[in-house]
Amino acid sequence: MTLTPDFLDGNAAAGDLEALFGTDMTTASGRCRGCSEQMVLAQTHAYLDGPGMVLRCPGCDSVLLRLVRSPTEIWLDAGGLDYLKIPTPA
Repeated sequence: MTLTPDFLDGNAAAGDLEALFGTDMTTASGRCRGCSEQMVLAQTHAYLDGPGMVLRCPGCDSVLLRLVRSPTEIWLDAGGLDYLKIPTPA
């Protein structure tokens, strides 16, 4: 029996992140605060089935970023990242 993961790759979060930041965030890079792994957001593990979106580190499974939308607000927590480097649009 083959098990399927309960997450998608970070590309699944592209639409919500682009709506917030105004640019393609799949190529943005960061470093995990938990294990120091560096990655682009497309490589993260995206969990989209909850009330918001959670991106986890592919190395140690730590929460990197959480985003929740309400009708009037967007909540963003990127506390699991040491930094987030966003490429400048051409």
